[in-house]
Amino acid sequence: VVLRRGKKTSFKFVLKPLSQKLKITTHPEKARFKIYSGGKKIVEGLTPTDVTIYSGIITLSITKPGYNTLSENFMVDEPAEFEYWLDREGQIAHCLKVFKCGPAPKGISFTPDGKELWVTMLGGPPSVEIYDPMTGKNLERIKINNYGAVEAVFNRQGTRAYVSQMETASVFEIDVRTRRVLRKMESKSAWSKVVALSPDEKTLFVSNWSGNDVSEIDLENGKLKRRIPTVKTPRGMYVTPDGKYLYVAGFGKGEIDKIDLENGNRKTIFNGGIAIRHLVGDSKRGVLYASDMGKNCIWQVNLKNDRVRFFVKTDKKPNTIDLSNDGRILFVSCRGANNPKSYYLPGPEWGSVLLIDTSSGKLLDAIVGGNQCTALDISKDGNLLAFSDFLDNRIRIYRIPSYDVLIRGGGGRGEKHLKDLLKQ
Repeated sequence: VVLRRGKKTSFKFVLKPLSQKLKITTHPEKARFKIYSGGKKIVEGLTPTDVTIYSGIITLSITKPGYNTLSENFMVDEPAEFEYWLDREGQIAHCLKVFKCGPAPKGISFTPDGKELWVTMLGGPPSVEIYDPMTGKNLERIKINNYGAVEAVFNRQGTRAYVSQMETASVFEIDVRTRRVLRKMESKSAWSKVVALSPDEKTLFVSNWSGNDVSEIDLENGKLKRRIPTVKTPRGMYVTPDGKYLYVAGFGKGEIDKIDLENGNRKTIFNGGIAIRHLVGDSKRGVLYASDMGKNCIWQVNLKNDRVRFFVKTDKKPNTIDLSNDGRILFVSCRGANNPKSYYLPGPEWGSVLLIDTSSGKLLDAIVGGNQCTALDISKDGNLLAFSDFLDNRIRIYRIPSYDVLIRGGGGRGEKHLKDLLKQ
């Protein structure tokens, strides 16, 4: 460029965008995709596919009869792979990721910050597998002895995890950052399963399936303080916010116990169920929910007077339950009907997860999963739902919209999902 006095020189350059390769995969396959750029359709076809387009801002639309339309806008400036899970028509919760995991995923827990997902493997080792919930990438595998694990619970800071192992009747304290097992605490009972922390996090409660009791462990020294007799085959537990009482679910006879933690005295407040499995409480509203795998329903306990009432009917074999942070949505995983030969084999129905309005008992949405949906957890911010297909060794991650969005959804697939449960 030569500059001369009194003369203006200008140049204009138009750069041609680079070509980029995109790989698009959908579940199920053979969905129709369309890619738009600048408001104009530039390519379309069926998935799975590999396409080459120019760099720039594009809109991707994916459709398939019987499924919700999926549409996304994003910038393409390098080769990329996109994998999508399509939601059945009318479903409000959106599937983000499905990935394989270790054998028999029994428990699943988000860390308090929501960045990690800890999955306990009943069929391990590995006993625990840790994943990035947004990508499905395995971050770590933890082997504890030569057995699997049942459930995990975190302290509020998310620095410690407490993992139960039924074969050794023990709970292991794990450093969340280093993944190192810090100590082993024995329940001195049999088949220890569910773990729960006291509100001050100084005590750990462990329900012992075959011991018919709950072990109370002092976390300052890791020693057993006492074993409290309970209903037959105890499983789920709930500690009141004041730390005075412990509620215990009885799977063996469908009972609920209330234990006075000062003196260990217990009172059976309910005996009208068949197989009470899991408990989750809403301390603000003074309500406790209990899943009954035998009667295919949820019971509701008034924590002020311990009166129990029928709350809502569910799909077959409801097991793990959880509440949204605001207590307005109850999530219920249902295994589906058992195989007549053995519940260790896939049954005639797919499992499911129900989203229930706690104010009315009405279905807000429903998700059809795989074989025996079992483990279930909600991230602390309420945005992510994770659950397992127990017999398929698989984890599913869903994005959950706000309660207001769900309530405007007309029940989502609450009714329509029923016809999808029976296997063809």
